[in-house]
Amino acid sequence: MRIAMLGHKRVPSREGGVEIVVEQLAVRMAQRGHEVTCYNRGGHHVSGKAFDARKQREHKGVRLLTVPTVDAKGFAAMSASIFASIRAAFGRYDVVHFHTEGSCVTLWLPKLMGKRCIVTVHGLDHQRSKWGCLARKYILWGEKAAARWADEIIVLSEGVQTYFRSVYKRETRLIPNGLTLINRRGPQIITDKYGLEKDGYILYLARITPEKGVHYLIEAYKALETDKKLVIAGGASDAADYYRRLKEMASDDPRIIFTDFIQGQELEEWYSNALVYVLPSELEGMPISLLEAISCGNCCLVSDIAENRNVVGESGCTFKSGDADDLAEQLKVLLADPQRIECCRNASRKRSQELIGWDEVTDRTLAAYQGSAQ
Repeated sequence: MRIAMLGHKRVPSREGGVEIVVEQLAVRMAQRGHEVTCYNRGGHHVSGKAFDARKQREHKGVRLLTVPTVDAKGFAAMSASIFASIRAAFGRYDVVHFHTEGSCVTLWLPKLMGKRCIVTVHGLDHQRSKWGCLARKYILWGEKAAARWADEIIVLSEGVQTYFRSVYKRETRLIPNGLTLINRRGPQIITDKYGLEKDGYILYLARITPEKGVHYLIEAYKALETDKKLVIAGGASDAADYYRRLKEMASDDPRIIFTDFIQGQELEEWYSNALVYVLPSELEGMPISLLEAISCGNCCLVSDIAENRNVVGESGCTFKSGDADDLAEQLKVLLADPQRIECCRNASRKRSQELIGWDEVTDRTLAAYQGSAQ
């Protein structure tokens, strides 16, 4: 098949979970002989100019095309998806795969030109607090267009499946994200840069946006008496003001470390050597960062939203979403009980054997392209 993907920022990239999903699928589809084109967004990397890269035209057999982009908050995603939809509509494709709801506003155009249009809803984006009123309306417009025009809608959780059924009377196809394996490494870079050793820190590693609830984690951690550091690893994603607010919250506690955006070996070291991994999010689709933490055998403490609980199963510990006091209490319990942490790590390793991999996700996505039964 000839396949186009759009709605992501750019691949290859770790700017967010969507970009990881697109790369995992596109590369595997290309390896199976399909012609895959990813329409990358122009403009700057969300984590700063230091991570801007030369525009690539190919990645592991996947064709990369960069579309014109208005490089401003609220307009980058909109402008890139519009231009990508136009190019995909008039390109020689069998399938156009839209990632994220907002990109679906112009889904009707490839559909009008006879393309089979697939949508993956990575989360109910209009609920994300980083967006203003106009952006939320635009995203909802895209959601409604997807519900009306898409040949197939792929969702990551039963909760979103129920949402589309109740709001739009629209059936969807449940295909969860795959387990992304992280190479286990001893502490080298993190020791040289930050003086940290294995089990010397509590880790948050994901995008820095309001719905991720990092402010609850900082508030909870500051209430603890511990020599374990708190590491906040990740770059701001269209949320620079929120990132500044977090740094202000942490400014009076030298135990809190911000790494900014990371990737490669350093990212693997942070996962591999954490005492506890914490994900305090209030809203998720299916968090790639949590899947990565589980693949690394981390002791995971997560907010009790359904999307997090579905990933950890019985392997992780939970706290009440949005409750910094409960988060502090659960951290205190874990830090006082090394044996419990080790039991949680063993449960994560077992859980990683139960979750599906990207090859199966690719099989099921290709079946959606072809309209095969679930």
